[in-house]
Amino acid sequence: MQRKAYVPGVAVLLAALLAGCTGGSGSDDTAEDAKPGDTGTTTAAAQPGRYDTLPEPCGAVSHDALDSLLPGITQLTDEEQKEQAYDGESTLTYNTDRKVGCRWKVESTDATDHLLVDFERVVSYDNSVSDDSQATDLFATKVVAADLPDPIASVSATPTESASASDSASPSPSATPTDAASASTSSTTASPDAESAAALQPRLLDGLGDEAFLDDELSSAGSTAQQRTVTVAFRTSNVIVTIEYVEQPATLGTVPDSKEMQDRARKLASQLAGAFD
Repeated sequence: MQRKAYVPGVAVLLAALLAGCTGGSGSDDTAEDAKPGDTGTTTAAAQPGRYDTLPEPCGAVSHDALDSLLPGITQLTDEEQKEQAYDGESTLTYNTDRKVGCRWKVESTDATDHLLVDFERVVSYDNSVSDDSQATDLFATKVVAADLPDPIASVSATPTESASASDSASPSPSATPTDAASASTSSTTASPDAESAAALQPRLLDGLGDEAFLDDELSSAGSTAQQRTVTVAFRTSNVIVTIEYVEQPATLGTVPDSKEMQDRARKLASQLAGAFD
């Protein structure tokens, strides 16, 4: 009977031992889970992009725009063929949430025109990098891949022309103030050909999305007519839009007009950019 008197004491002792073991185990677990430099605080996630969906690509280009870019459509007399031409064809994609596109191809009496419109929504999987920053980096790689040339500076008259203009501007018995002023102006006027080349060369574009560029490539002459490809790409927040416009004349020796194609592609780009605002 006296042995019962010791039971409470033993229970207290066991409880103390168990408590000590439990405390030690928790301390060890904390030490194992802790990472170097971990202060126990969480970093705020970077801002998501402005856009979380993409437009339907084949419906993003208006019929009026397609008539301008693909003149062969207006030459089609069969209504069913014309509707098919307007509809375009969706590009193959495995995630329409992230990337979609549409292409058109129409022949006319003068040329065959191709149009591709591509939309890509950029998403960052790094909590410390925003979608916009990720899109900016991706767009930068596209600019590098385009290998844009250095801007062409305005070119003034050649030294010979300048010298002639200077001579004409010097006082002479037959020279009039009007003649001198005209000669002085001609010495500083840029060559029209140089101005045209500077205006049409591949380049970065202002006033289109957050950033944009234009590329213009003419295939080398060969047994077929030269093909011109004009590309306009722009970024707005976390979406990158790329337009590729190609024309190949039906007649050998004919060269597609650079300014005309660039104007058409840039106009479409402005329309698409406006749809995101």
